[in-house]
Amino acid sequence: MIVRRALKNDSVVAGGGAIEMELSKELRNYAKTIHGKEQLLITAYAKALEVIPRQLCENAGFDAITILNKLRQRHAQENSGGKWMGVDILSEDIIDNFDACVWEPSIVKRNALTAACEACCTILSIDETVKNPNSNYKAPNAMPGMIKTVDGFFNFISFAILCGIYL
Repeated sequence: MIVRRALKNDSVVAGGGAIEMELSKELRNYAKTIHGKEQLLITAYAKALEVIPRQLCENAGFDAITILNKLRQRHAQENSGGKWMGVDILSEDIIDNFDACVWEPSIVKRNALTAACEACCTILSIDETVKNPNSNYKAPNAMPGMIKTVDGFFNFISFAILCGIYL
């Protein structure tokens, strides 16, 4: 299926966690321009994207913290050519994965991110359906004087992190 999509769409991005690190950098920069809860949500989503290169490092038996720090540093440098830097599993370092021919079809990445965002929206819509702020219903297992509610904001953050794991 991926090969068929790659043949139909000639657009590719670097693999090995490079595109996730670049998206994470851009989202973190964008989050700095926003104030309030939205900033926290965007930062959480940026952090969730970094799970992909972290998991690649752990699967290869590398120190994920060292590799991720190198990746963040290279992606943060302007005009350094770090846009396509990703995990190099052959040398336990980072490498320009576009030049190393580690490619992924861009449509596959786009579809994965879209599916993750749609899953978050579905969970949030269910959360808002279950949570009714006008209701004073006390859950049977709640302590006296407390109303059992679900906080959608923190559910979204945790779900954004989970979506990063399953992209």
